[in-house]
Amino acid sequence: MLANFMIGLREGLEAALVIGILIAYLNKQNRKGDVRRVFLGVLVAIFVSILAGLLLTFLVADAEAGTNQIIAATASLLAVLFVTWMIFWMAKHSRMLPSQMHAKLSETASSVAVFAIGFFAVVREGIETSIFLWSATSAAGQGAITILGAVLGLSFAAVIGYLIYRGSLRLNLRTFFAVTSGFLILVSAGILAYAVRELEELHWFTFLQGQTYDVSSFVTEGSPIEILLKSTIGFNAAPTQLQTLVWFLYLLPVTIIYWQRTKRK
Repeated sequence: MLANFMIGLREGLEAALVIGILIAYLNKQNRKGDVRRVFLGVLVAIFVSILAGLLLTFLVADAEAGTNQIIAATASLLAVLFVTWMIFWMAKHSRMLPSQMHAKLSETASSVAVFAIGFFAVVREGIETSIFLWSATSAAGQGAITILGAVLGLSFAAVIGYLIYRGSLRLNLRTFFAVTSGFLILVSAGILAYAVRELEELHWFTFLQGQTYDVSSFVTEGSPIEILLKSTIGFNAAPTQLQTLVWFLYLLPVTIIYWQRTKRK
């Protein structure tokens, strides 16, 4: 639940900030009529994002044994790629985001174009979030409670975004995105290990199949600590050597590169 809450909070706040930038600029330019078109674009983007998540769920539910594991592994790999790209993109472009949005709006007076800017500003984040939430939920092995975490995260993001837009709240966005990026890197490592586990069950990988460790006698399945660890970082009480290797091969380089790039800024 905590992982999906953080995903919803992080992605939701990114989208809320973009929407706030668009609306503030339109109001400043006395283009209040276009604000409705931005909101319409946002609503359609949300609908498309939810549809993407539902489609993925139905594909897995209707798939034959083996096929659903391939779909789950593929979706998990895509989720890790999307989120990793998003983390580095945001680190690079966060300062330039307002000017980029302003430039796009100033170049067009078309109602369709304004709708499209609102739509595409959110739909990319939305589809990434849907796939990532689905993968995190699958890795955690829990349904409704993890979805609740995402809904709470998105709700908090909407409130925070509104308060920032109204000037009622000041938030150090650099610190916020640095902390949440670090957490998402950790979650992504767990999802990547989960994808490997799915493919191992199909015998796609037959090497490094010995157990790295087994703490299942201490962290029993279904216990509060197991649920907490599994729902946050995709914890596995008895991972294979390959799962552990993949986890470290993702976590360490990505963390180091991200830290170096943000440090230079």
